[in-house]
Amino acid sequence: MSKKIAVLVGSLRTGSYSKQIAKNMMNLFPEGYTPEIIEIGDLPLYNEDIDTEESTPKEYTEFRNKLADIAGVLFVTPEYNRSVPAALKNALDVGSRPYGQSMWDKKPAAIVSVSPGAISGFGANHHLRQSLVFLNMPVVQQPEAYIGNVTDLLDDNGNVNEGTKGFLKSIDDALVDLINRFDD
Repeated sequence: MSKKIAVLVGSLRTGSYSKQIAKNMMNLFPEGYTPEIIEIGDLPLYNEDIDTEESTPKEYTEFRNKLADIAGVLFVTPEYNRSVPAALKNALDVGSRPYGQSMWDKKPAAIVSVSPGAISGFGANHHLRQSLVFLNMPVVQQPEAYIGNVTDLLDDNGNVNEGTKGFLKSIDDALVDLINRFDD
């Protein structure tokens, strides 16, 4: 039975660099792992007043249901103002509620930050790590994945060069190893 990998992309832009890197990485998982991008752009901002037994937004429920049977999570995100994009933080909040029923608990994760600049999304990567620690998600520590100057790595079709492909595969492999260590 194939293990599902949720792929959460922090950028909502159609042709985003983060989405292009995520798609490259999805093709590099070994047999037996099925990565799927889970859309986060349609989630209403988290508000406990509307997240009740009587009136939970269907988008919250659908999102949580998609996370229910995942083996791990691959986060691929740009950096906005030295942090994670609001849509990604909102997805973390929606998935962590209601209190005591977090969909993230003990789910292994890998973080890849992507930037056209040289800083490589370092701030977003580390802010996201802080949230994942609180959410009790074991996170791949090595290799660290800061993809800078991404425009130099992608061709006109959104594919990465062979050297970058090898590095991205090493991240996928590290996530698979972490999943297997935490597999019940």
